[in-house]
This record gives sequence, structure tokens and C-alpha cells, in this order.
Amino acid sequence: MENESNYSRRRFLGMAAMTVVAAEFVGLNLLNAREIPKNSTGSRKTKSSTASFKKIKQINAGVLNVGYAEVGPVNGQPVILLHGWPYSIHSYAEVAGLLAADGYRVIVPHLRGHGTTAFLSAKTPRNGQQSAIAADIIALMDALKINDAVIGGFDWGARTANIMAALWPERCKAMVSVSGYLIGSQEVNKKPLAPKAELSWWYQFYFATERGRLGYEANRRDFAKLIWQTASPKWEFDEQTFEATAVELNNPDHVAIVIDNYRWRLGLSDGERQYDKYEKILATAPVITIPSITLEGNENGAPHADPSIYAVKFKGKYAHYNLPGGIGHNLPQEAPKAFADAIIQANMMAGKP
Repeated sequence: MENESNYSRRRFLGMAAMTVVAAEFVGLNLLNAREIPKNSTGSRKTKSSTASFKKIKQINAGVLNVGYAEVGPVNGQPVILLHGWPYSIHSYAEVAGLLAADGYRVIVPHLRGHGTTAFLSAKTPRNGQQSAIAADIIALMDALKINDAVIGGFDWGARTANIMAALWPERCKAMVSVSGYLIGSQEVNKKPLAPKAELSWWYQFYFATERGRLGYEANRRDFAKLIWQTASPKWEFDEQTFEATAVELNNPDHVAIVIDNYRWRLGLSDGERQYDKYEKILATAPVITIPSITLEGNENGAPHADPSIYAVKFKGKYAHYNLPGGIGHNLPQEAPKAFADAIIQANMMAGKP
């Protein structure tokens, strides 16, 4: 997507520096970053990329054997990139290449229930609650002997990055989060939303039923494609791009993890007691103190809050960018250069080692 991200890194970082200063000294300033030019009709449809990871490593970490891609120099600044649902590590294939070329060590793990990641024991509950997924990534960092890293994510991955930053700030040097602050709680989710907002969460209510579980099991590929189309309405992805992710949804634990994730949000799944201490903290909607950048595409069709609502949750160095040009929910794959530049900026905000 090089032709779609043709602004210079120097310009992006220069604008970013001004934003950080504003955030630190005169209050938050939300910028509209001019990242992608529109076409002559005024509404550019983003094209897909066929980039994907070819080599996957495996390592035991916590309750999992984690599959992950790794690119870049082993002595580079670690960056961990976290995908969402129904997406995969391939959302970051171009991002990882850009960062590796700039000297970063980039690690992109399959979340539990995705790709080649597997549970070490058949007895471990197939638990999809938010803090369990975050604990998985901390365990991965321990296994890889990574003390701290820049964390980036979107969708489930953004929520996981938020949780890591809130619970383990010493392990997170900086963060890039698509759609901002996504930490939730079962108590908050008991409160009904306006009808239009409830409609956007239709799949969550569908998954709360046995019919929904069976339906997703039988039609996960078509289900994923529908979410891709509705969450990124201007993204013209091709079959090769979609298939690279679709095969990663064939993990034997995938359906169980996805169903449990959404049922847990509604209080229909209890989770595991070992995570109660984390959920108690997360239920207070803790602020995030590490250097952070939030991103939003102007054509994100998935449920998301206005940046002005969640800006108060970021108490450290902070910048926000709205990306024009038809960018949807899968922002790292639709605008890889913008996401990579945000990671670089976040690392600079934290101070290079």
C-alpha cells in the first residue's frame, strides 16, 4: 500500500512532536493527520495487500504454546503487535516489515484460539475473558525474556494492549491503540445502550445463544468476511488477503474462545478465579500512564467511541490521529505506514534507550 501512504515520515513525526507538546503543557490537542490523499472523486477505496508471514515460531508461555511471527534484529527495540477478531497476525505483515527495516524487533503472536497457538493442557478452560488474553502476552514476554516492549493493537488487540498498560505499565514502554480506550467490565456491560448502538453489537447477542455458537462453528469463514466488509466498508480486500486470515480461524479452540469472550462481556461466562484480581482493577476503568498514541480511521464501521470521550483516560504523553481516506477497522492492514509511524513516534515519546 505504498502508494496510499505517501506522506513523509519526517512530516508525520514533526506533527506528532507538536501534539505531544500540546498534550503535556496546554492540554490535549486532537489532530487530523493528513496521512492518505483522496482520489479525484473525493472518496478513495483502500486496496488490499497480499503480504503475510511465512515463518512461524512456537514457544511455551504460561498455559499456551504460542505461535508467533518475528522479524527484525534480535537486539532491536522489541515491539509486540496484537491482532483482533476476526483477524490474524497477517494484519501486521506490512507493518512488521516497515518496522524491521527501521531496526525494530517485531513479534506478532497468534492470540489464544487463533493460528498455531494451542493450550498445553486439555483441562485448561477455553476462557476468552479480557485479562486472560493480556496475561498470555505477559507470559510470552517472560518466555522470550523481554523486559518491556512497545505494544500495538486493534480490536481485541487494542483492548489487550490497554489492559497490559494499565496492569503492567513497567512491561509496556509505550502503546499504540486503534479506537483508543477499550477496557470494559461485566458491570458496565449490564447497562443497555440506545437501540442503534445495540444493533451494532448484533453478533455479541447472537453468540450468547446456542444457535449463535453452532452458527459460528458452521460458518466462521463467511462470518469473518461479513465482519470485514461491514467494519471496513471502503477496504477492497481480495480473496488471497482474506484467505491468509481465514485459515487461522480453523484453530480447534477458536469457536470456544470467541464465544466465551463475548459471553463473558455480558456476564454469561464466569471466567477463572485466578483473573479476578485483575478484573477488579479493570472494573474501575484505570487510567493509562505510559506514552500512548490512539488512531481512528474515518470509515471504521465497527462500534467505537469518539476520541474526545476517551482522551481523559490517557494521563501520560499522548497523541491522537484521525486517518482520512476510507480507512476502516483493520487499520494496520489498511494503513500500514501510518501504523508503523505511530509505533516509531510512541517509542520516541518514551525516549529511546
